[in-house]
Amino acid sequence: MSFDEPNNPGSCQTNPQTWKQMESLVREGHVVELRRRLCSRMTFGTAGLRAEMSAGFACINDLTVIQSTQGMYKYLAKYVPDLKTRGLVVGFDTRAQTSSGCTSERLARLTAAVMLCKDVPVYLFSTYVPTPFVPYAVMKYGAAAGVMITASHNRKEDNGYKVYWHNGAQISSPHDKEILRCIEESSEPWPGSWNEDLVESSRLRRDPLEDVCRSYMEELNTICFHRELNTMSPLKFVHSSFHGVGHNYVQRAFQQFGFPPPIPVPEQKDPDPDFSTVSCPNPEEGESVLELSLRLAEREEARIVVATDPDADRLAVAEQNDNCGWKVFTGNELAALLGWWMLFNWKEAHPDPADTERVYMLATTVSSKILKAFARIEGFHFEETLPGFKWIGNRIHELTKTGKEVIFSFEESIGFLCGNMVLDKDGVSTAAVVAEMAAYLHTKNLSMNQQLINIYEIYGYHISRTSYVICNDPPTIHRIFSRLRNSGGSGVYPESCGDYCITHIRDVTTGYDSSQPDKKCVLPLSRNSQMVTFTFQNGIVATLRTSGTEPKIKYYTEFCAAPGERDISSLEEELRKVTAALVEEFLEPEKNNLLHRSV
Repeated sequence: MSFDEPNNPGSCQTNPQTWKQMESLVREGHVVELRRRLCSRMTFGTAGLRAEMSAGFACINDLTVIQSTQGMYKYLAKYVPDLKTRGLVVGFDTRAQTSSGCTSERLARLTAAVMLCKDVPVYLFSTYVPTPFVPYAVMKYGAAAGVMITASHNRKEDNGYKVYWHNGAQISSPHDKEILRCIEESSEPWPGSWNEDLVESSRLRRDPLEDVCRSYMEELNTICFHRELNTMSPLKFVHSSFHGVGHNYVQRAFQQFGFPPPIPVPEQKDPDPDFSTVSCPNPEEGESVLELSLRLAEREEARIVVATDPDADRLAVAEQNDNCGWKVFTGNELAALLGWWMLFNWKEAHPDPADTERVYMLATTVSSKILKAFARIEGFHFEETLPGFKWIGNRIHELTKTGKEVIFSFEESIGFLCGNMVLDKDGVSTAAVVAEMAAYLHTKNLSMNQQLINIYEIYGYHISRTSYVICNDPPTIHRIFSRLRNSGGSGVYPESCGDYCITHIRDVTTGYDSSQPDKKCVLPLSRNSQMVTFTFQNGIVATLRTSGTEPKIKYYTEFCAAPGERDISSLEEELRKVTAALVEEFLEPEKNNLLHRSV
């Protein structure tokens, strides 16, 4: 078998770098690797298509992005009659890779070219933008759909293709499956699909950057409650954009709220696709990856650090304690603070208790139940969704149509949405909201950590542990979960873990829930991923699930104490023991060659 260099726009691949990768694999006889790359295709996970940038149908590259967009066009042309007046929004982050010739910008231009060659208008941003700008623009322009080229906080080798429907939320079933079917039917690139020059020459291409940025910043006023107080605040803030897109946009958001711009971490302010100052580009990993931010904050006497991930849709926050270093808030802890803050300001503006009836907060089912505790006492509505903000975004859309108002939503992996100006998590707006909350608390002589304790005193301590193991072998993952489902015989789940008795089991992969009278899950089935939740007799809830974006098995445990219960150390010890038993007995890391979290 030999490869000849392609030389016409209709050939199956015109990127010389990826062409040479395939030619080398064939020449050297790497059959297993060729099979991995060519015998399967990417599928939509919790954040769209995501894979390494490399040659092959299982990877992100020029060809697979063209194929994906052709499939998108075919699906949209069938189900959106006015596609050619509504158009498509396209944005991109700052990822790039020399070995494959792939950059997010080039992939975005190819996405635009596919639509433009079919006379579909395209709103293509002229420079990198935060991921939330794409769904925001979809709603602003009434576009048929949106595409964001990003792999968010994944390793530098990866990229992704994130799709939004015309309601501004990420696509979910059945759209994802139908688009994949259309991609399979549109695998041969059309002659115009490779024509990047259309981005410059077509009258159907529009740059929405200034218009969207101005409108977005103005709309931030809907979640800014104390601008005058902000202008007088003595607090200083440090911001890291983690070598990604966030710097300019967070600066503007702070100014919109009345603050001076936060102090940027100079080594991480500008885009760097190698993420050269961090071991991994994920601020969720905590103090070890926030080192440069924390040291700068100490030098500048700034008490608070905010860090957006590379595509600025997620946010990490750290606060300096008086005498004992830094407190890096978990996603669940920050959600407790932000949920309290949004409710506090809602109640200030709506003194009639009857108004609370239309208020909602949302969280993914693996996240803390703290908002549920708020709702139980305060009288608003709380709902859970499957993991992934696509479920939250679509639920917000449904609730809004019926006159409800969703004032806060979150997922434990530091994804937050204050208000509902976009239908996806948003690190830019949340960074400004955190600054305002901290400034307000400062006027009450409270730190955020002190306020968190106050919240727990009122609503009950919610102590959680979240981590993961890495597994690069899909059959091993399948074997682990199959063993759980058949531990006591065919279809019989475990009754205990270590010394701890299990009272209920929910398996959203199979649709089983032992706590329901009909034994069926209330949440929708999720057959393409693994997720099993165990409720223990001592009240601890634990979940094992596969990541939708990375080769990880994640585990989540939480102890929800009743209001007034203050023996926290014993609760933490109980949680630690259950978590350890869960990992050792159910995942068997040594036997299954699982890699523990290294950061």
